[in-house]
Amino acid sequence: MDMMLTRIVFVGLVCCSLVSPVNACGPGRGYGRRRHPRKLTPLGYKQYIPNVAEKTLGASGRYEGKITRNSERFKELTPNYNPDIIFKDEENTGADRLMTQRCKDKLNSLAISVMNQWPGVKLRVTEGWDEDGHHSEESLHYEGRAVDITTSDRDRSKYGMLARLAVEAGFDWVYYESKAHIHCSVKAENSVAAKSGGCFPASARVSLENGSTKAVKDLRAGDRVLAADREGRLLYTDFIMFLDTAREASKVFYVIETREPPTRLSLTAAHLLFAGQQRRRSPGQPRFRATFASNVKPGHLVYVPDGDGQRVRAATVEKVYLEEREGAYAPLTVQGTLVVNQVLASCYAVIEDHALAHWAFLPVRMSYAAKSLFSLSDSFTANITGQEGGIHWYSSALYQIGRWVLDQASIHPLGMALDSS
Repeated sequence: MDMMLTRIVFVGLVCCSLVSPVNACGPGRGYGRRRHPRKLTPLGYKQYIPNVAEKTLGASGRYEGKITRNSERFKELTPNYNPDIIFKDEENTGADRLMTQRCKDKLNSLAISVMNQWPGVKLRVTEGWDEDGHHSEESLHYEGRAVDITTSDRDRSKYGMLARLAVEAGFDWVYYESKAHIHCSVKAENSVAAKSGGCFPASARVSLENGSTKAVKDLRAGDRVLAADREGRLLYTDFIMFLDTAREASKVFYVIETREPPTRLSLTAAHLLFAGQQRRRSPGQPRFRATFASNVKPGHLVYVPDGDGQRVRAATVEKVYLEEREGAYAPLTVQGTLVVNQVLASCYAVIEDHALAHWAFLPVRMSYAAKSLFSLSDSFTANITGQEGGIHWYSSALYQIGRWVLDQASIHPLGMALDSS
């Protein structure tokens, strides 16, 4: 149903002409204010952010049902073996390590912040997924969407700042619940709101038609960059604009490495990358399946330029890990793809459908083409391609409307299904 609703949203939005601009770059909290150095304020005891109930749309969303080891939904949980996090695991079953991917991403991001804030101190998880019924009815612990945390030194004077760091790491609801721990939770994986943008780090490089390379952050409209079509043929395409920029932000990136050839691509969790598992396919037809960077695992295939520079070929992912870096950029090209650090990637994020996202940005490409073909002034197309920083108003509008529609569906699932049938 989510995909059907998303298609409806995009069809309607492409017909719209007036939308207000918003700002951000994910993953992380908020939608795009450029981050300036500031003093972080610890949360007070019993304070929660955002200032709404945990299971409302403005926070982590409604309860979707308990997950047990025997249920179909158990596959939604993934273990977290981050060595920078201490898991109490008092049940000695490994349950505290199990959580949704979104919860894992935010927890790993928080672990980095804790070590930066207090050298020598680690993040500690006292409660994660609960399979024993130790929490209140409809607790998000039963879905692997909530964690209770402390610092490894159990210094309670740090807990207010720990809560603030959890907010900054992108948890959808943070509560200074007890003097003994902080409670954090996230939205369900199937919510559009669970995805918050996608970017490459400022230092990522693209190949230009003149044979040189350029850092992503230095791209200018009209630069011809290496990309590929859906048949896997390499070509050069125009860079149009940035869908998202966060020059001063510190972000957590998924780093995806291959050995042969040696490549190293960094991108945020919700950015789309062409990747998949090894399987038989028809000759000459690469299996271009776009998926979120957070879904890529060692052993999956990604696509890199072949030796003759005519097509892409598959390369096996050897390692996936997280790192924190400064600056984040999301470039858009006419082709909708680009080769970054010698790996083929999509220009899009948030919605796990590259073709649909590319179609949704047709008005942007048409505006750019009109300017190029007819030598129109910059002011003629500034309403579409103009941007000074943060998330571009058009992509933000797609995201916000999609989130609103799917949130409405979560409130009235039967009514939405009837209306769309």
